[in-house]
Amino acid sequence: MGEEQETKSTQGRTTFSREVGIKEKRKLKARRNVTHTVWFGLGMMGLIGWSVAIPTLLGAALGLWLDKHYPGGRSWTLALLVAGLAMGCYNAWHWVSREDKAMQEEQEDTNDNE
Repeated sequence: MGEEQETKSTQGRTTFSREVGIKEKRKLKARRNVTHTVWFGLGMMGLIGWSVAIPTLLGAALGLWLDKHYPGGRSWTLALLVAGLAMGCYNAWHWVSREDKAMQEEQEDTNDNE
């Protein structure tokens, strides 16, 4: 019975040591990735907003210019505004999905190293 208690005690220490090591790795990684703060998140939202706003405004401006120089039965402003909005949304979606994929790969790497 003495050996059994000693084996359990040794296993408990190695499990505890492993958990401490994993937590230490997480802390060190968090210190290296200081850029992922609240300000970083707000900056990302701003970047996504501008990636939608700029193509939308450019489409509207081109549409206004076309309507002024080539008047007709169609509204180039409305058509190009919608086209710019669609392009901006696609651009934002593509960028966000790429960042999400990078974060998932980083998380998998972290889990593999633990």
